[in-house]
Amino acid sequence: MTKLCQLLPSLPHVAEIRARRQDSPTIFTWDLVFADPNTHAAFSFAPGQFNMLYLLGVGEVAISISSDPDDISMLSHTIRAVGRITKAMQALEVGDQIGVRGPYGQGWPVAAARGKDVVIVTGGLGCAPTASVIRYIIARRQDYGSLTILQGVKHSDDMIYRQQYTTWQQAPNTQIFIAADHAGPHWPWRVGFVTDSIQSLTLDPANTVAMMCGPEGMMKTAAHALIDRGLDESSIYLSMERNMACGIGHCGHCQFGGFFICKDGPVLAYSRIKALLTESGI
Repeated sequence: MTKLCQLLPSLPHVAEIRARRQDSPTIFTWDLVFADPNTHAAFSFAPGQFNMLYLLGVGEVAISISSDPDDISMLSHTIRAVGRITKAMQALEVGDQIGVRGPYGQGWPVAAARGKDVVIVTGGLGCAPTASVIRYIIARRQDYGSLTILQGVKHSDDMIYRQQYTTWQQAPNTQIFIAADHAGPHWPWRVGFVTDSIQSLTLDPANTVAMMCGPEGMMKTAAHALIDRGLDESSIYLSMERNMACGIGHCGHCQFGGFFICKDGPVLAYSRIKALLTESGI
């Protein structure tokens, strides 16, 4: 056990599922509380960081923290059931326990963005990694300029956080643009690519920070559109996704060029990784 503790800077802590929401047929959200009150009270994270969630006998997976860092009552994670581990996690119910270790990675530049306008572009489940920074800014609305949120989904049935977007829309100096590539009946928002909405935004490029998460093709298109509107490359931040198996830069699964997404990211400035985004297979 001593050798194991020397290898791992953090071992999983037991957490209980206190609330569970089924956001779509394949997406669900957990609200967690650590079993040890002292562990729960001591836990802190920055918007954009992630935890490694561990299901005994099944495995471990990296999941972004979607709650506000100052809301210590619950620790929220939104999960898509797509693989062996996450499908097993989908079967868990309120009262079940899992292991949690973290937080890991570099978060969103909330300090650098203070006093500036913020544009957040998300695609698909990309809204989960940006949910914590949206909640952070909404709760500190006076510290930031205008907040513009662009959410895109492939199909309207994939849309999650519907009630949250309605609530966020009511915040001062906040705009919401939602688009679906394909819409079902009664879809109230626009149909098309979310990146098309960038052309209609009113921007102050010198005073704007952009944060985005989602499919890499969408993020590249959005970054180019924002640069065309005058934003500097260093003011655009992307949350990258790779297979993060250890969370501490040891296993190499998430290597992205010279970066390890689990340690150097997941949030990286576009100016640092733009060349890598053009290389296939990285």
